[in-house]
Amino acid sequence: MKKVPALDFRNVSYSSFDDKKILQSIHWTVRHGEHWAILGPNGSGKTTLLKIACGYIWPNDGGVVYRKGKELIDLGELRKSIGWVTSTLVAQIPPRETALQTVASGKFAQLGLWEKPTKRDYVQAGEYLDRMGCSHLMDREFGTLSQGEQQKVLIARARMAKPYLIFLDEPCAGMDPGAREIFLAGLKKLGRQKRVPALIYVTHHIEEILPLFKKTLILKDGMVLDSGDSSRILKRDVLEKLYGVSLGITKKKGRYWPIIK
Repeated sequence: MKKVPALDFRNVSYSSFDDKKILQSIHWTVRHGEHWAILGPNGSGKTTLLKIACGYIWPNDGGVVYRKGKELIDLGELRKSIGWVTSTLVAQIPPRETALQTVASGKFAQLGLWEKPTKRDYVQAGEYLDRMGCSHLMDREFGTLSQGEQQKVLIARARMAKPYLIFLDEPCAGMDPGAREIFLAGLKKLGRQKRVPALIYVTHHIEEILPLFKKTLILKDGMVLDSGDSSRILKRDVLEKLYGVSLGITKKKGRYWPIIK
């Protein structure tokens, strides 16, 4: 029996209240264990796509979304089964909370510890921190961590509910080059581990797309410009259409770097 996709967008469209088209006829399928990059400039519809995927908004202009083969879902369970790591979440984490407490709270898909984790929960939280290379941060207050450290803690937090999908929404935004490379190195390490949920990395910088992201979805003006194997898509002709400039592409250690001509 063929396994149903983890996420399946079928002809999904979304419009704003003033009838502006945000997404138009999106077809996109993510299978279990696939790691995807979503690439597109600001205003391309990336965030709206994520909100629909995570059940915060619904297609209001046509189309349907299936999650593990189901259209109708329990929103409480969805919050636990699909993790969303975004910079806006940082401000909602209690700054005096330790990194270990922050990760443990992810089991309940809540902000702050309203429910009391068990000793086993804390052991699991410590293991997820260790897998992100952050075991030394366990007792540090979340508000004292660097931006890159906070993002790693939030990824560990997302894993506590054992989701089948984790969206990483522009996690390197605002980082200096050094912090970005340290964070990406940690993400690369995570991608090598067994039983990792499908990771969806959202960005508008092609150089952030690590080799572990074998698939790429490119959005432009709310539509799919291209989708499929990253090795095929991350080419000069496609990226020139995306960015509207003449550029070259160089590949180094499995990553693609743009050269503006």
